[in-house]
Amino acid sequence: MIVITGGTGKLGSRIVERLRERVPAEQVAVSVRDVGRAGDLGVRVRRGDFGDPQSLAEAFEGATQVLIVSANETGGKAVQSHVTAIEAARDAGAERILYTSHQGAADDSLFAPMPDHAATEAYLAKTGTPFTVLRNGFYASTVPQLLGAALETGELVAPADGPVSWTAHADLAEAAAIILASDGSFEGPTPPLTAPVALDLTDVARILSELTGRTIRRVVADDEEWVQSLTGHGVPAPQARMLLGMFHAARRGEFATVDPELERLLGHPATSMRSVLEEVIAKQA
Repeated sequence: MIVITGGTGKLGSRIVERLRERVPAEQVAVSVRDVGRAGDLGVRVRRGDFGDPQSLAEAFEGATQVLIVSANETGGKAVQSHVTAIEAARDAGAERILYTSHQGAADDSLFAPMPDHAATEAYLAKTGTPFTVLRNGFYASTVPQLLGAALETGELVAPADGPVSWTAHADLAEAAAIILASDGSFEGPTPPLTAPVALDLTDVARILSELTGRTIRRVVADDEEWVQSLTGHGVPAPQARMLLGMFHAARRGEFATVDPELERLLGHPATSMRSVLEEVIAKQA
């Protein structure tokens, strides 16, 4: 039995869908906080909350593999959530524990979620249970959130950045399903699972210009002015600061690594940034 946490999330739901193409549905289960929101996933659904160890014990019962999709939070609370899930999976007798980490996982990262991933990886390595860490590329779905009003104003305004190997959820979900179905093809951290190229926002502006036929200019904003603009539009200050950390980390090259492993696993080209932006443009048309 393969159990996937966060089965209703953007990544988890896609993993379930792709996994069902590779193994019988009765061998797949999901752990979700709210069973009522699960809908018809076509697999066993059980309540499992990182804040409730007993619920995880029940959700993971009978699991041979547990894939822990990282929590949507940061700091000590995130790490504790992951540790709770790891312990529950081990106690349930899982033969392998998998975790969705990040290509930039590092104790000294300038982007807050990265030290959390590093701490979780370190804890997982000490359990004695066979494990696989999925070193996922930076989600390409972040880019549309960074565009702001670029398609209306012709200016993509954001702090100074650096190249990032933006990677699509769909590709990472397919890769996770392949790894789960292969049962132990990777021991420890995977190579970075990334798109084959790293692009900065100047590259993104150029692609937008090519796709729309009008000039989209990259404008570098002052860090503090950008944070103030976010908070002025209702973004909580801590979240704005965390987002600024993403730009600081990108400037340092933390997300610039690319690797052929993802496309090798998939057996086809990874989703391009052009495709991602084409979808953004189509939605706004």
